[in-house]
Amino acid sequence: MSKNKTTPLKKGKKYDFRVFKTNETWNAEIIRRVTSVKTVVSKKQSNFKKEADATAWAEQEIVLFLQKQSERNKRHAEQRS
Repeated sequence: MSKNKTTPLKKGKKYDFRVFKTNETWNAEIIRRVTSVKTVVSKKQSNFKKEADATAWAEQEIVLFLQKQSERNKRHAEQRS
């Protein structure tokens, strides 16, 4: 009998986040992998004073973003059937 392991929806193959510094502020982006080369920014926030603040925002928002995306996909699947 095998046990199913559940992983938190923090990151996936398709969605991730990146944090980077511009001038004196930190920025965070939720990115989506379109192809193996191309990525698209799905959501972004800027003007964080600390890297930790930007990372905390990104970690929180990616979970909410993936939940909303999952609900949206379910609604669209129901409409198609």
